[in-house]
Amino acid sequence: MSNALLDFSDLPLFDRITPQDVAPAMDVLLERANQALETVTAPDFPARWDAIAKVLDVATEHLGRSWGAVSHLNSVADTPELRAAYNAALPRITEFWTRLGADERLYAKYKAIDPATLTPEQRQAHSNAVRNFVLSGAELTGAAKERFAQIQERQAELSQKFSENALDATDAYAYYATAEELEGIPSDVQQAALAAAQAEGKVGYKLTLKMPCYLPVMQFAASSDLRAKLYRAYVTRASEQAEGDGRKFDNSALISEILALRREEAQLLGYANFGEVSVVPKMAQSPAEVVRFLRDLARRARPYAEKDVADLRTFAAEHLGLADPQAWDWPYISEKLKEARYAFSEQELKEYFTAPKVLAGLFKIIETLFEVSIRRDSAPTWHPAVEFYRIERNGALVGQFYLDQPARTGKRGGAWMDDVRTRWQRPDTGVLQMPVAHLVCNFADGVDGKPPLLTHDDVITLFHEFGHGLHHMLTQVNERDVSGIGGVEWDAVELPSQFMENFCWEWDVLKHMTAHVDTGEPLPRTLFDKMIAAKNFQSGMATLRQIEFALFDMLLHTEHDPAQDFMPLLTQVRQEVAVLQSPAFSRTAHTFSHIFAGGYAAGYYSYKWAEVLSADAYAAFEETTGSDGLPSAETGRRYREAILEAGGSRPAMESFKAFRGREPSLDALLRHQGMAEELTA
Repeated sequence: MSNALLDFSDLPLFDRITPQDVAPAMDVLLERANQALETVTAPDFPARWDAIAKVLDVATEHLGRSWGAVSHLNSVADTPELRAAYNAALPRITEFWTRLGADERLYAKYKAIDPATLTPEQRQAHSNAVRNFVLSGAELTGAAKERFAQIQERQAELSQKFSENALDATDAYAYYATAEELEGIPSDVQQAALAAAQAEGKVGYKLTLKMPCYLPVMQFAASSDLRAKLYRAYVTRASEQAEGDGRKFDNSALISEILALRREEAQLLGYANFGEVSVVPKMAQSPAEVVRFLRDLARRARPYAEKDVADLRTFAAEHLGLADPQAWDWPYISEKLKEARYAFSEQELKEYFTAPKVLAGLFKIIETLFEVSIRRDSAPTWHPAVEFYRIERNGALVGQFYLDQPARTGKRGGAWMDDVRTRWQRPDTGVLQMPVAHLVCNFADGVDGKPPLLTHDDVITLFHEFGHGLHHMLTQVNERDVSGIGGVEWDAVELPSQFMENFCWEWDVLKHMTAHVDTGEPLPRTLFDKMIAAKNFQSGMATLRQIEFALFDMLLHTEHDPAQDFMPLLTQVRQEVAVLQSPAFSRTAHTFSHIFAGGYAAGYYSYKWAEVLSADAYAAFEETTGSDGLPSAETGRRYREAILEAGGSRPAMESFKAFRGREPSLDALLRHQGMAEELTA
């Protein structure tokens, strides 16, 4: 078949997909999907779940898989040609999904399905579908319906442009530093910066705003001027505060228009604001409940955060000669205080976390806990650095995944999991389709022929994304829309990912996944003990930082008037929550891709909400640790069956209670983060 995007025989042909394939493939798939929609909405077509699935779901699944491959490449292998092809097709794709979700004929068919004829999995999927029709405007008519569709198309364009601006603003910045300016910065970061400059024929060391470069500069650079330069560039990305021609990536107008459209969408659906729409399919009952939750957690964390800041100020004045630290000084002060207090350095620790060894250790804990085996597999990929694996249980395939670890130009920042395809008993062939996932990170590459080194934060990120991947791949649900993470409430979807992070602090797990980059020696117990002592270092500040983002997000989508500048609201939230105020020029909202381009609008609180669930779930493992120090396989089996295998086939609270036997408690989270006891003055 000449067009790689139309080949559904197996995995996507990532090595063959070209920008020229996009338009013709979408022509074919949209035509098939539209024809399927007309078929199932015909008056004489039976209102039966299986009949609709066999025609419509098969056509839309193919469209989703093919467009998913294009979207994925747009995120990890961006080129001008691919971007143009993606943007040309995006309005057509958005129009179809909007029209499908709001089709009153299809809505009537679904409402006519007798739930008594459905399996429990199908009943949950049916209930979700009926709810989603309402949220997609299926009950709107006339001009309101037409306007709703226009809003969806425009929002898709704006979100894509927001994401492009954030990526381009990050990629466009470079500062070529001298060797003297790099004093204090780890040697592997310096070597990578030197190699990057040499590759361009430039003198000096190329510093960028990508995390593997930016963060070590902020933590370790002795030069406050250098830290200030990169800090300002970083926090003004994609804003009107950016220096030079960086202002051409300004997201200000996009944000305002996105917010106005979301408010209008909500009001068309009969809600006061977008926050109310957002929580309908979530665990939280209302925006007010979310705001109360965030403010309660902020109240509990504040004393710890204030103590964190007081400690930093004292240390900065007494040991670093910084009487009035600025925003770009805090990461540096924090790192120096951590080294002084715990005789512990992130850089020293990083030497033991070589990427291959960490991955082997991660696989070992997954294999032990969830009774599976993971091994290399082969598939077409989009870059030579991408690896492909299969997961099996008792010799039978459970799922497969792509792993793309290194940061590079043309790959958007951050880390994420998304699905290539979902576990599904295909109604067209009767074959059980197995799930496949993308796991994407942005780690530093290896230098001088050595393997890549991960920070402990990188290790946590890797475990986090694998938690999402396991939720997607270990499901035993055969109904596509509630299989894996499908149908899981958005504020519960982070439970399995944050749950996995806990293992990054267990000696009996870590000792199997460390080897010094030069000597091969495992992580010494003494260094691990220092790491544990430092675990909750500044956890109060970190908690308030997340609450600041989450509260801003929810208030932005409830109380804020989109016609007004949103910066005063951000300032107000910072004054309420933060213990360290950001400079007036800081524009973090302008690259807040989670809420403007990533599905977390009025939902960023989900991270903290799900952290309560994940900490409590992990407490079950702490209560049943075996004599070997490793988590109990029996507890792992119960967790797998109650949470991971059930996917979205029932409400998240039911799955949680099936595992824990009760509703979640905040206690485990506060204990894990060292905030369980009241501080005395």
